[in-house]
Amino acid sequence: MFCQEKYEQSSDFLISARSPDQSQPIYDNVELGPLSARTLLNRMATHSSKMSSQALSKAASNPAGMRRQPRQARSQERVNHILDVAEQLFIADGYAATTTNAIATRANVPIGSLYQFFPDKAAILQALARRYAERLHQQFIELHLTEMATLPLAGYVDLLIDTTDQFFSEHPGYHAIFMQVEGTMPELESLEAAVDAQYIQDLAGFLSRTYPGLSPEDYEMIAFVIVKAIGTLLWLSLSQDAAFRQRLVRETKRLMLAYLQSYFPTGADQ
Repeated sequence: MFCQEKYEQSSDFLISARSPDQSQPIYDNVELGPLSARTLLNRMATHSSKMSSQALSKAASNPAGMRRQPRQARSQERVNHILDVAEQLFIADGYAATTTNAIATRANVPIGSLYQFFPDKAAILQALARRYAERLHQQFIELHLTEMATLPLAGYVDLLIDTTDQFFSEHPGYHAIFMQVEGTMPELESLEAAVDAQYIQDLAGFLSRTYPGLSPEDYEMIAFVIVKAIGTLLWLSLSQDAAFRQRLVRETKRLMLAYLQSYFPTGADQ
């Protein structure tokens, strides 16, 4: 859900949009009206949903480019420690300036032990990205297992956006690190796409259970818009000053509440 995918040139995106795997243009130079825009979102959401199981399955077969997975608690603790230290160095010194030797030295582990799990620095970054994604997704799941279904829409939107914004605040490395490598690592882009697709699938399921009556395609489209809009706007907010960021968070809530109320008007009374 809330990865660093952004559309810096929205006009170019609208003129020549592509499916999440970048293989097929969804449309090209088509005059958009309300119906065609709706069709576009449906097709993009469908592409994203179909890609979810494929991309996550591929990622699971070789998680984050690691050489091997830790099988014992002690090994897992070592891997987590390496990631913690790498995160600190990537923030303080920058990804480009940080070396695997520097990470091993700061973590007080032999360089050979680091290479047992990570073939290179890029694999460490990928593992760090996956750890961020897993933690945020777990938070999302736990949130939707609580009283979320009984909240009015305004309360649901506030809690969803506040929780996500709080995660970004508590993990400043998320933005600081990935701004440095944005657009340079296809593996990270694939991970982002897979994670967003999973959020869309999970959110579509939650909405269909909480507000029944629409088609599966509608729920996928609504989830697609929510995930992409919140993710993009909150990501952009991280590079703003404090006052503007707070305002942008509030505006994101207004936008999402109005959008959801257009589909679920009775949700305001729950």
